[in-house]
Amino acid sequence: MYCLAKKAWRSWWIISNERNTVQKQIILDTLKSFSTHPSADELHSEIIKSHPSISKATVYRNMRHLAEKGAIIQIAVANDVARYDGCVDCHQHFICEKCGGIFDVHIGGDDDSEKLNDAVRNKYGYQVDKCITSFTGTCLDCI
Repeated sequence: MYCLAKKAWRSWWIISNERNTVQKQIILDTLKSFSTHPSADELHSEIIKSHPSISKATVYRNMRHLAEKGAIIQIAVANDVARYDGCVDCHQHFICEKCGGIFDVHIGGDDDSEKLNDAVRNKYGYQVDKCITSFTGTCLDCI
């Protein structure tokens, strides 16, 4: 799976006119170190192991801001807290209805996403900014 490297993230801060604080960088780096899709609480629990001065409120505020700016993906799960993905490349998610696990699924590529976006634009006239696709069912561990 390809995710933006640290160098590319530093460029993102400059291009988007964002102020890159030490706390924001620690939060982003920690999120990108996860192979799962943590909640803000899980992320905070990991962060305070090495940076105990970063508050839970700082994590929540920065996660919300980074998601709004498109630097990370917020995954809404019915009857559960929001989960976050530090990988913003073209991919979908599979959500297990039994264990609640969230897994990255790579079906198609950017061309397929553009075709889907074009279909929605052409049929309904909507301006598509991004496409978020999630599949639900039962993961291999729960079958």
